[in-house]
Amino acid sequence: MRRTLPVVNLSGSPREWGFQHGKAARKRIADNVALYRQRFAYWTKASPEELRRRAEAYREVIAKTSPAYFAAMEGIAEGSRLDLLDVVAVNVRYEILYSGFVDRGIELARSVEAVGGCTSFAVAPSHSENGHVLLGQNWDWIPEVQGLLVRTHASDGTRQLAFTEAGIAGAKIGFNSHGIGLAVNGLVSNADSWSRLRKPFHVRCWEILAARDFATAASAVSGEPRACSANFVLAQAGSPPQIADFETAPETECRLEATDGFVAHTNHFSDETKLGVWQPLAEDRTSTFHRYERANGLLRSRIARGRKIGVEDLKALLRDHEGEPNNICRHGDPARPPEERFETVVSVIMDLDTREMYVAPGTPCTVRYRHVRLDA
Repeated sequence: MRRTLPVVNLSGSPREWGFQHGKAARKRIADNVALYRQRFAYWTKASPEELRRRAEAYREVIAKTSPAYFAAMEGIAEGSRLDLLDVVAVNVRYEILYSGFVDRGIELARSVEAVGGCTSFAVAPSHSENGHVLLGQNWDWIPEVQGLLVRTHASDGTRQLAFTEAGIAGAKIGFNSHGIGLAVNGLVSNADSWSRLRKPFHVRCWEILAARDFATAASAVSGEPRACSANFVLAQAGSPPQIADFETAPETECRLEATDGFVAHTNHFSDETKLGVWQPLAEDRTSTFHRYERANGLLRSRIARGRKIGVEDLKALLRDHEGEPNNICRHGDPARPPEERFETVVSVIMDLDTREMYVAPGTPCTVRYRHVRLDA
């Protein structure tokens, strides 16, 4: 599948951002609404009426906890000419789908390798070739999902360049003009449930990329309960530079530092016992354990040889096929039902010092990385 990744420029108030997003990506958003409606039904077995009820419940949560995000969703609905609750459902698809994965239990465990994905990393200036903070990942998800790059300009002067799914206000892989960067990984625990009705994952991503400093970005991740587990790799360029990985379960969290000059993460908890949860699908998820060991091994081996890590090294890591089918550069398995096929949808490497990214819209072994700057 050949993908495109258009850049959409957004400015003004959150509602204006949303309207511009909705108008510019109307067809892509409609496609994502239809895609997630089908995936929700497959993975959760919930009726359309029940799914609409869940969207309404989160509409109220978002309106209360993040009026700016809610205004952006209203703008997206208006600009795309779609129903607001359909837009809300896409914006909380993480909570709906990931708790659905847990609810499916043993049935899901038999096909869990179809669900796992995403390999992320951050490299400290002390270990990078150019002396900059490098951050990025392969984002593995539904092959048919429609994405965008958004270049935004907020009223407080903060600018962002980030990847999002069409229709989702909260971009999940990107950076801002203050040198704050974000990469993410999905996590699953036995405690996950959409019905906790807490501030959603994508709202937290929105808050991280709006932050001016690392402490504010970290506070969007930690300090309050969540509905579902997730992993956030946060970094900020500057003096001193900062990097930390946050593994979060609904009621607990763990902060991991880049003590070796880098951090890499996939889709399992490093110490689930410490967090008081258990990962019901972990024993079957050979992919996440392999990708974790492979990514860490590739980074560590280069450092052990006395060499620094450059952008081309990170491209090679993200294109890696060792250990197929559990490799970092993920390809969909045609033997599986269409609903259980997942692959690398976008691959991103960010330089937080120069405020630029290299982005490949698909499996990076098949498409070239495009160079995109915050300052167009």
